[in-house]
Amino acid sequence: MRVDLQSVVDNGKMGVLQIRVVVLCALVMMIDGYDLTIIGVALPTIINDMKIDPSVAGLVASCALIGMMVGAMSLGALADKIGRVRSIALCVFIFSSFTAIGGLADGAYQLAVLRFIAGIGLGGVLPSVVASVSEITPKRVRSRMTMLMFAAYPVGGIIATLLGKQFMELYGWQIVFYVAAIPLVLIPFILKGIPESSILLQKRNDHNALCALAKRIDPSLNIGSDADVYAPMSGDHKSVPVVRLFREGRAFSTFMLWLSLFSGLFTLYALHSWLTKLMGLAGHSVGSSLTFLMFLNIGSVTGSCLGGWLADRFGLKRVLAIALIVGGTAIALLAQPLRPEVLMGIVFVVGLTVPAGQGLCFTYASQFYPTDIRSTGTGMATGIGRIGGVLAPMIIGLFISLQLPFAQNFYVIAMFAILQSVAVMLIDNRVADFNIPRNQVNPHKVDAIAARSVTTGPRSGGKQRAQNVVD
Repeated sequence: MRVDLQSVVDNGKMGVLQIRVVVLCALVMMIDGYDLTIIGVALPTIINDMKIDPSVAGLVASCALIGMMVGAMSLGALADKIGRVRSIALCVFIFSSFTAIGGLADGAYQLAVLRFIAGIGLGGVLPSVVASVSEITPKRVRSRMTMLMFAAYPVGGIIATLLGKQFMELYGWQIVFYVAAIPLVLIPFILKGIPESSILLQKRNDHNALCALAKRIDPSLNIGSDADVYAPMSGDHKSVPVVRLFREGRAFSTFMLWLSLFSGLFTLYALHSWLTKLMGLAGHSVGSSLTFLMFLNIGSVTGSCLGGWLADRFGLKRVLAIALIVGGTAIALLAQPLRPEVLMGIVFVVGLTVPAGQGLCFTYASQFYPTDIRSTGTGMATGIGRIGGVLAPMIIGLFISLQLPFAQNFYVIAMFAILQSVAVMLIDNRVADFNIPRNQVNPHKVDAIAARSVTTGPRSGGKQRAQNVVD
């Protein structure tokens, strides 16, 4: 009897193991969001304390983004070699440790170097946690679970903002950096609670570990000593992972995923970096401008929770493309002379679609590639996307320095959102991993009773589900 482990996951249910993985990965994302946000929270105070020019401060802020690009490309591919669990733990150690050490920096360039190293961990962890959640959760709720994980990211940013407002005046900007060391206690739970990738276990020919993982995923499976539990891999799994992103008809769609994340992160970081300044140029007070930013984050959390449910119901590609078109249109509307309460509603719509759209795009990338190159595919797409994130603050800042009408900046940002929607629509779903039938691996199937110790009732569709997972 052969048991297809990936089909066990695809057709299974959310059990204790699956919930634990989603929660742990969500905590990692929340920490990631906290660590990335604190530089924005602390930067005004750092400028005053270190007596540095704003242009130098901008370099300090950009160093983390550059590190994230390097980390996404390098550690994402490394995860498919050493294992995702070790990669996640390594990244948490890097960004927590070097962010905390940043609180000891006594100069801008020291802080810049530490932020770059921390950024490597910040960027490297995303591909692995997305791939881990995608691999362990049932197909029917996969997008929903991934987006719930992404919803924790802006929560980390909100925590950083609240801690900064509460404690920086008393203890200095360093306090928000020191707090970043607390997540180091999470590393043992990550190593124990998140199972290793089934593909890595397959490559190691670790039959006992595969059997144990199958039982953890679905305790009702009755796996005998003669059972062959396996994780399906494509035929060219021995090739270099990056090369495989362009094989089996995936080349054009890989480029479109890269263009999509490049455009999307340009839009996202342009909004997060310059929304308050642009609204100020439009004549709004500082308090009102910060309120706009708050509405953007509230919309982001709401969109992350809602987007996953819609994607599971109507399809990732369709929901993502529509969200980006709506978001791009809403950004363009911010350039119009509208009443503040109307603009706040529009900013909420922007948060509902654009930041949440990036989470959907990462989810799309993680589900597009086969499991054994999932971290590599997500990591490369993320790394290319980070280039857009690095360029956005500089390009919009240049436009502002040229004293162009503020409306033109919103039109440029909106253009990138629309460009992302076009790139998404051009991706070919026919070559995506989620469209490859699992029974192509081995067409011979056995009855569900041979695979399960208890017969599943007709309401749960147990027989049909088991026939899909065992061949």
